[in-house]
Amino acid sequence: MNVRLWGGIAVALLLCIAFARYCVRIVPADAPVRSAVSAPPAVSDGALLIPVEGVPASALTDTFTQARAGGARPHDAIDIMAARGRAVLAAADGRIEKIFWSEAGGRTLYERSPDGRTLYYYAHLDSYAPGLREGQLVRRGQRIATVGSTGNADPAAPHLHFAVNRMAPADPWYGGQPVNPYPLLVGQ
Repeated sequence: MNVRLWGGIAVALLLCIAFARYCVRIVPADAPVRSAVSAPPAVSDGALLIPVEGVPASALTDTFTQARAGGARPHDAIDIMAARGRAVLAAADGRIEKIFWSEAGGRTLYERSPDGRTLYYYAHLDSYAPGLREGQLVRRGQRIATVGSTGNADPAAPHLHFAVNRMAPADPWYGGQPVNPYPLLVGQ
């Protein structure tokens, strides 16, 4: 019995040492402080970053040409399904052009590219990133909002409605020509 007890203690001690060696990082008190910034988001195979944290290209579906409003209009966007509250990331560098509420899109963001020729539209958002404001510059991968189901989205199916429009630099935030974002996100 005594041998079993000491054997169990030895095994537990070895497990603790292995845990400490491989899972615990001991940092000296005078070591430089690392930034609290999270790891950079995974880059998509396309020209744009997939704008929902943790969603791989394989999870995307091309819904750009699907009919909406009972067939009255095309979707002109893709829906990226994700859990409510999941981080929405800037798909590219740009400037927040408009923060807007609409009946259809709910809580929305419009981001314009630095050259003024592309507009990224993010809709059905649950919330905006703290301090986000119109005119603010954002970087690709920066958290700008969270996924939700505001507007006319089904509350049981939170998602990001993501659209891309080609613009003339002087076009208003609500203008432009729709471009299918799917190939830009998956590299087709």
